[in-house]
Parts: sequence; C-alpha cells; structure tokens
Amino acid sequence: MADTWLPSLKTATPQEGFDLATKMARVGVKVTQPSAEIRDKLRAVYDQDTAQLIASSQVIAIHFQTVAADNNYWRD
Repeated sequence: MADTWLPSLKTATPQEGFDLATKMARVGVKVTQPSAEIRDKLRAVYDQDTAQLIASSQVIAIHFQTVAADNNYWRD
C-alpha cells in the first residue's frame, strides 16, 4: 500500500479510537484481498454467518485494544 493512511494511533476520544480500529480492520481486508469484485462476492457468504461476523468483531476489538493502549486509555 503506497498511501500513508495511518500516521498515528492517537485519537482524542474512545469513539474516535473505535472508528480507527474499525478502519484498520477494513484496510486489513483490502490489503489481504485487493479485488473489490471478489470482496463483494465474498460478502454474500459471510453476511449471514454469525461465526464470521463474530470473528470480524474480534479483529476490531484487538485493534481497539492496541489503539486504547497507545492512547493511555484516554486517562490524560
């Protein structure tokens, strides 16, 4: 990926941190499967699969843990 889309993990609020974690998960999928056409086809497979949806939530949660730690859990 040529563009620098993630200059920092710093966010002002936990909500912004969660939004960043969600974006990190989405970008990760795009890097793993760069074809938008294939991603669209695969969406029909996982959008009704609770196990895959939970797995997606787990990825976001892991990213959120990373962002929260980098932001000192917004204790400042």
